[in-house]
Amino acid sequence: MSENRELTRQDFKHFLSIPTRWMDNDVYGHVNNVTYYSYFDTVVNEHLMRHAGLAPKTSKEIGLVVETKCKFLEELSFPETIDAGLRVSKLGNSSIIYEIGLFKQAKDNPSAIGHFVHVYVDNEDRRPVTIPQRVRKAVEPLLV
Repeated sequence: MSENRELTRQDFKHFLSIPTRWMDNDVYGHVNNVTYYSYFDTVVNEHLMRHAGLAPKTSKEIGLVVETKCKFLEELSFPETIDAGLRVSKLGNSSIIYEIGLFKQAKDNPSAIGHFVHVYVDNEDRRPVTIPQRVRKAVEPLLV
């Protein structure tokens, strides 16, 4: 992730509330680690659908996930609602690096920090392409 210090709620520019589900908990009583990646995917794609008109089945260009990372800091569990914070640490020619913070409601310190990289490709031949202007316009306000 992009900084040496721990990120806080104030470091993120867009938030989406996501309720945990009964099935998110594992036998240890907390949200299973793989579910955190689902939350990351949800906040990124929600933003792209709302602000860039993302339509995965029909868009000429799509973002493919090529790298993810998660730093777990505090357990999440059902039932609670988390606030997924989103920011962009790098906006390149064909790739975007997102950072995601998962926060318990009313807490300033994250329970997890994620890293999520999209590379834009042609939806048919999967060759890299320049990030479409509608996507660039949607993520520029998130750039730090």
